[in-house]
Amino acid sequence: MIGAHSQQGIRVLNGLWLGFFLTAAVAALARWLIGGDATVFAAVVESLFAMAKLSVEVMVLLFGTLTLWLGFLRIAEAAGIVDRFARLLGPLFRRLMPEVPPGHPALGLITLNFAANALGLDNAATPIGLKAMRELQTLNPNATTASNAQILFLVLNASSLTLLPVTIFMYRAQLGAADPTMVFLPILLATSASTLVGLLSVAVMQRLKLWDPVVLAYLLPGALLLGGFMALLATLSAAALASLSSLLGNLTLFGLIVAFLLVGAIRRVKVYECFVEGAKEGFDVAKNLLPYLVAMLCAVGVLRASGALDLALEGIRWLVGWTGWDTRFVDALPTALVKPFSGSAARAMLIETMKTHGVDSFPALVAAVIQGSTETTFYVLAVYFGAVGIQRARHAVGCALLAECAGVLAAIGVGYWFFG
Repeated sequence: MIGAHSQQGIRVLNGLWLGFFLTAAVAALARWLIGGDATVFAAVVESLFAMAKLSVEVMVLLFGTLTLWLGFLRIAEAAGIVDRFARLLGPLFRRLMPEVPPGHPALGLITLNFAANALGLDNAATPIGLKAMRELQTLNPNATTASNAQILFLVLNASSLTLLPVTIFMYRAQLGAADPTMVFLPILLATSASTLVGLLSVAVMQRLKLWDPVVLAYLLPGALLLGGFMALLATLSAAALASLSSLLGNLTLFGLIVAFLLVGAIRRVKVYECFVEGAKEGFDVAKNLLPYLVAMLCAVGVLRASGALDLALEGIRWLVGWTGWDTRFVDALPTALVKPFSGSAARAMLIETMKTHGVDSFPALVAAVIQGSTETTFYVLAVYFGAVGIQRARHAVGCALLAECAGVLAAIGVGYWFFG
């Protein structure tokens, strides 16, 4: 059953997609009638076919990426790693979500959802997150109003818990990046900022006692570790930062795979059969994405070819330049502007920025960090709350947008630190 919020989310995406084409049409007509450029329509049509071709090329690699990681996630689940993390995080959840009883099925699903998000598998995380939201709804005393636990879960999702953005690595590899994992550390730092702001904003609204000894025992070591790590990074040159980001990204990626396999083997899990079972699910998830990818990439392509996107960016660039700030980040903003509404549109904007400016250009690198440290806030709100019939979101929207804003600002700042 699709709730009112889901219908609203669909209307937003319909309006956004149609708006791209109508804006492109107006811009193309203006270039022809006012600027005398009769070639603009040929460029627009060419971009449609070029973006359709690019969609298929990206999709081939996306099939492999989702299939691979959902296979390994299934091994982790069968080996009890996810359940172990759920028990490990149990005391923290009991303080942050006091209305959820210990051992409730929602806790395991929340942990699995966070794991999928941490790996950057947002398309795989969504169905798991919907199951978690339904379990939390069974504890909700008011079926049409979001509970505190549901709001915290949603805001943490909307804050983008990406620690290992494998899909962004995949896009960069597809478009010829010399080192696809170079954005690992910048995304880690930016997503930490968005998640921290999301957690603090919800804590203030729900009067959560973050100074509780148990909560501090979880949060303080992480905060101190991150702070010390940032202090260490501040002593390194830009070249050393890029090299360290590459090393840690690849080491973490492969180390996680080996850990899943070893624990699975020790627990006598049939790792190959389990991997294939999870991989089949990945294939099913991936095959449904192609229409959305084609739709959004083609819409963004005509927006760029018509000159509308460049005109909007020039206006923002002029405004930023007027304030005296550096304007190089402006070309990365299309990803940030559409990300709250549509993940597929933001993905299309990211890929288009990489193609236009170069996959290792400053705008493309900053756009990749923005993509990895922000989330589709309105889409998440519509789908997660709509799936369980929530009509009153309370403070979820404000907290989620605050986390989104923090993620964008942190991504731009970290981008200048690492790549500027």
